[in-house]
Amino acid sequence: MGENPAHVPVLLERVLALFEPALTQPGAVLVDTTLGLGGHSDALLAAHPALTLVGLDRDPNALDRSRDRLARYGDRVHLVHAVYDELPDVLSGLGIAPRGGVAGVLMDLGVSSMQLDVAERGFAYSRDAPLDMRMDPTAELTAAEVLNTYPPGDLVRILRDYGEERFAKRIVDRVVRARATTPFTNSGRLVELLYEAVPAASRRTGGHPAKRTFQALRIEVNGELAALRAAVPAALRALRVGGRIVVESYQSLEDRIVKHALAELAKSRTPEGVPVELPGHGPQLKLLTRGAEQANEQEIEHNPRAASVRLRAAERILEAA
Repeated sequence: MGENPAHVPVLLERVLALFEPALTQPGAVLVDTTLGLGGHSDALLAAHPALTLVGLDRDPNALDRSRDRLARYGDRVHLVHAVYDELPDVLSGLGIAPRGGVAGVLMDLGVSSMQLDVAERGFAYSRDAPLDMRMDPTAELTAAEVLNTYPPGDLVRILRDYGEERFAKRIVDRVVRARATTPFTNSGRLVELLYEAVPAASRRTGGHPAKRTFQALRIEVNGELAALRAAVPAALRALRVGGRIVVESYQSLEDRIVKHALAELAKSRTPEGVPVELPGHGPQLKLLTRGAEQANEQEIEHNPRAASVRLRAAERILEAA
């Protein structure tokens, strides 16, 4: 996610513009499913004085900081400790219809700037820290446990599927040998192993050798892709007609899930060969972006974490089937 006190949130002006038509409706509710430090939400609340915000985050520390930041909006703000796939239960608990009850849903995916900036959380491979990587510090599974206890086959699958790591087998062979002597506890030792395992030619052209493995471990620890596969359809069902969803992804696995979910509902369900659109069978969504939008050079210079963002947006034009 793109929040950092030193930077505006990623693609803030574009996010504001995309939501503008939906949030002027009376009684508009927007759900920020990945609240973080509340940068996007703060700007949206300021731009729409009648807007009600429901903010979700799995990280209690993020909720505490956003609660302070958004306190001036009073009872327009409802913050909930939850993962985004819990959206229907959250809405029901607040008395908001989980089907057709909201005007906007924002999803700013991935690890937050706050989590990256706190070394002891273990997300950043640039600093030696405990191998933690839990977005919710109250959860049990850590990256160290994954690395030290998972069978080799599962580790290979995780690195290949979640990190798209070509050298997964080489890396896991070295991990298994190393953990047999001394279990992994800190990121520095893992980074050293990855430098040795990833061939020099790949290191020169493929970015930091730890990037893909750290991504894979983080996704496994937090169950990110499974949660996202459930969360996007739930978010789309929550939109009322005229409501909009905006999703910012930071790696191809997330973006693929979002792209597929939006594309499916943007298609007609009228059988081929039928000359007219059957009532209730037209597209449920209108895509608002051509493919995935990226940050321009100026934004990336201002906030380097915007470099990998892929933004997709859609508007509900037909009630959920």
